[in-house]
Parts: sequence; structure tokens; C-alpha cells
Amino acid sequence: MKLWISVAALALTAAAARAEVMDATPSGFQVKHAVEIAAPAVRVWASLLQPATWWDSSHTWSGSAANLSLAAASGGCFCERLPGGGSVLHMSTVYAQPGQKLTLFGALGPLQSSGAAGHMSFGLAETDGKTTLTVTYDVGGYMKGGLDSIAAPVDGVIGQQVVRLKRQIETGKPG
Repeated sequence: MKLWISVAALALTAAAARAEVMDATPSGFQVKHAVEIAAPAVRVWASLLQPATWWDSSHTWSGSAANLSLAAASGGCFCERLPGGGSVLHMSTVYAQPGQKLTLFGALGPLQSSGAAGHMSFGLAETDGKTTLTVTYDVGGYMKGGLDSIAAPVDGVIGQQVVRLKRQIETGKPG
């Protein structure tokens, strides 16, 4: 994951995405993003399950978001195919209620090589044909130097993906 390496670039992304680190300590952190999307929840849900159409390729191990998939059933995964037949399990699906809530468990990016684990929740609430999408990512465990040191960069990446999902749904183009 090329951009995970550049903390400065991620911090800039975080600012552009109205990043919000809710809490950060050496043993864990929580980030949260809420965005209103001009589409009904059923459409937001369908797009959410197609990360290949909205996730930024620079935040993949393979270099291409086309290799991403997300199975919204308990035991499913947010996975990535790698060249040469390899694969990455980014997160496992632990709860899926279509059009309302998706919960994933696992570690993204550099967190995969630490003793940290995370819980990511996508909540959808529709009002008058518009959907408020709330994404939270709670991470805890051990990482050399403390997890608080990576909270802002992770928040930036999550914020960027939320903005890209919103754009994909509203305009047909994530960027």
C-alpha cells in the first residue's frame, strides 16, 4: 500500500475529508465519518458492496481496486486478489443487515503487521430519499510506538474512501 507509507500525504487527505479522530491512546483509537448521500439506502448499500468501483487503488496491496470484493454475509470478507494467485483478507464480515448496517472485523493496511485488530461499522439511515452513512473504525491492541501515532493517517484514508463512495453514488465517478 503505497500511500500508507507517506504519513504526510495521509494527513493532508485527512484534512480534505473532514477527518475526525474521536479518541486516540497508545492502545487504540476510534475514527468516525458521517456523510449525507443523495440516494436511498438500498442504492447506497448496493454501491458499498462494490468496493472495486469506489475504493482508491493506491490503498490496495495489488495496486488496483478492481481486485477488491466484499461479501455481505457473516463469514464473508473484504478481500483482495493479488497477482500470481495470492490474496489478502482485509476484514471479515460479522454482521450484515441490508440497507441498514454492515460490520467488519480486521486490520487494514499497516495494522495487519501489528498486534492490532479493528471493528468497522457502516450504518445507513434513510430520510426523504437521502441516506446518512456513518462509518466508525475502532482499533485496539499493540503497535510499536503506540496506535495513537497512526490514528490520524488511518482516519485520513477512511475519510477519503467515504468521500469516494459518496461521489461514486451521486455522480458515477469516485474521483
